[in-house]
Amino acid sequence: MSGEKNIANIAVAIDGPAASGKSTVAKTLAKKLGLIMVNTGAMYRAVAWATLRDGVNPDDADAVIEMLGKVDFSCGVEDGVSTILVDGFYPGEELRQDAVNNRVSRVAAIPEVRKLLVAKQRDYLKLGSLVMEGRDIGSVVFPDTPFKIYIDASEEVRLARRSAEGLADEVAKRDAEDSKRKASPLVVADGAVVIDSSEMNIDEVVNAAMEVLRERGAPASMLDAVS
Repeated sequence: MSGEKNIANIAVAIDGPAASGKSTVAKTLAKKLGLIMVNTGAMYRAVAWATLRDGVNPDDADAVIEMLGKVDFSCGVEDGVSTILVDGFYPGEELRQDAVNNRVSRVAAIPEVRKLLVAKQRDYLKLGSLVMEGRDIGSVVFPDTPFKIYIDASEEVRLARRSAEGLADEVAKRDAEDSKRKASPLVVADGAVVIDSSEMNIDEVVNAAMEVLRERGAPASMLDAVS
């Protein structure tokens, strides 16, 4: 099941590669529309962070799966934005450190990790309509939603953005790992509208996303909330 059937709330799915700007777009769009913003990347980073904390090899799938059974990953919402706690602790900026960047794609490739987190992601729709960003939202988490957007940008632009953020992970390597994994690879979901943000600012990308929602028949009550 896709998760959104038989539920009045709607899901806006925003996918894209690393440093495409999808997180900022999703956050801005959710705020404009008064919807819950869910950052699924933070969930996978939390699992990667837990492997660091517990000394678990991210390439040892059995060890990671065993860890999943011992660690409590608690998802919630604070001020309209998703939160993730690991055994009651919020890792905060530690989720963005290079050591986590180097592990997150490897951990995310483990089917059992994705199964656990996808279930938690679908549960968010019970709380209200939402904007969810990640790498498999339109293809796996909510494949039936008509509101699918894929934010892209050139590799050069994305690398520059990553460097400006002080993050040294290799964009091309992340792209390859995310696109070639067997479990829920990064793809442009069927029916998704691709927005190339390479030469656009955030406001322009958000406006383009809003137009997609209008064209796809988003509820007037939702669009009317925009100030």
